[in-house]
Amino acid sequence: MKIRVLGTAAGGGLPQWNCACPGCRTARADGRSLRQDTLAVSGDGHSWYLLNAAPDLHLDAPELRPGPGLRETPLRGVILTSAELDHTTGLIGLREAMSLTVLATAPVLATVPALPLLDHYTAVTRRQLTCGVPAALDGGLTVTPFPLGAKRPRYAASQAESQSANDWVVGLRLTSGRSTFVYAPCLPAWSAELADADLVLLDGTFFTDDEMLRSTGVRRTARQMGHLPIEESLPLLAPGVRYLYTHLNNTNPVTRADSAERAIVRQHGADIAPEGETLTVKSERPTAALSVRDPCPQNLVDL
Repeated sequence: MKIRVLGTAAGGGLPQWNCACPGCRTARADGRSLRQDTLAVSGDGHSWYLLNAAPDLHLDAPELRPGPGLRETPLRGVILTSAELDHTTGLIGLREAMSLTVLATAPVLATVPALPLLDHYTAVTRRQLTCGVPAALDGGLTVTPFPLGAKRPRYAASQAESQSANDWVVGLRLTSGRSTFVYAPCLPAWSAELADADLVLLDGTFFTDDEMLRSTGVRRTARQMGHLPIEESLPLLAPGVRYLYTHLNNTNPVTRADSAERAIVRQHGADIAPEGETLTVKSERPTAALSVRDPCPQNLVDL
């Protein structure tokens, strides 16, 4: 199984266009930037699926280049973990597709504003996913969503109470052969699903619960925004599983390679997802290994 990391930032990216917090000022001074969180995954290296579609989505990775046909691409669909705007508005950029398959849970498919718009541009197939039920994908992949929460996006707050299901926010378990990858960019509370995989990319939005207050003055905690802080998830990481944090907010100090918080993450045997790199799950548990180019030291490492 191959995973291309297209973006690792939370909504707004890094630096965020309207933010002068210490993290954004430092990123501008250093010339650093991160795209918003999106992955591409493939079971055979030929058929690829996007996991979420961020507003700044760019399919410029070598694995996703079109051809050999004039409008032929390796993209087979988009799998959504929520209906949040930073996970879905990139769908608009895919309107030139000859056809597009979007997979998500029922409340998400019924809510995402981009889908009715796309119907005017291309043939959109909506494929409903059910938590706990595996769905076969092209290229030998299988995806099984698992519930993480009932947090609706703000624009859907007034929807009927009947749509208050616990699958508004889900994690994704993807398997190819006996290799397993779990993706949970929005994690309100720890899930047992994160302890049983070869590789887990999980919510790293905030390092501490009060990060927004200290960095920007916003009086909302990480937990109130639906995110388990890194410092609270680190003690829960299971042995034998490779963990990489993604969906990093612009206020999060782990975006800096030399930060004390990045060092703490690594002391726990975890790391930060390497944007722009391709991860390969090379072997089965308990000896699963990844080859990835570390974004900090420029050398190839085996993880």
